[in-house]
Amino acid sequence: MSQHEGTAHGYERIRSKKTLKEILEVATSFEATARDFYASLVPKVSKKMRWLVEELAEEEAGHYRMFTELAARPDIAEQVTAEVMTPASDRKFSDAVLLPDLGEHPDDQALLRYALGREHTAMEQYQSLADSTEPGPIHDLFVYLANEETKHKNELEQLYYEVVHSGGV
Repeated sequence: MSQHEGTAHGYERIRSKKTLKEILEVATSFEATARDFYASLVPKVSKKMRWLVEELAEEEAGHYRMFTELAARPDIAEQVTAEVMTPASDRKFSDAVLLPDLGEHPDDQALLRYALGREHTAMEQYQSLADSTEPGPIHDLFVYLANEETKHKNELEQLYYEVVHSGGV
């Protein structure tokens, strides 16, 4: 019986780690999905939100480029085989690749709520990965992205407050 328990514990310990390559692949997919989603929303959102959706699509495209350029670097080939603890936010981050249907004419609040949730999830994931990676280009990218997502989240919170509370609503 104790052998079985030890095996289960060992299995859980192994499952609690992922290679940086696996993490980078999910992060790249996360950013590509967001880029495409926001780009597809541009013609559907209200005119007063169009600039925001265009900006979000551009930011996600920039993050996608960072990940693809990093993955192509030969100097990190050995680093990406390293295993790191899977962040607590990993499942929520992976699930964020699945997109909601905001309809043909998304309401401003629904759009902002979705964007806020996505930025918050990315912020948590990238900060956790920054905390668990060794100094170097991968760590630096996660630190940069955690800071970017935090900044975006703060800006979106301010905009959400303005939209929700405009006109005494």
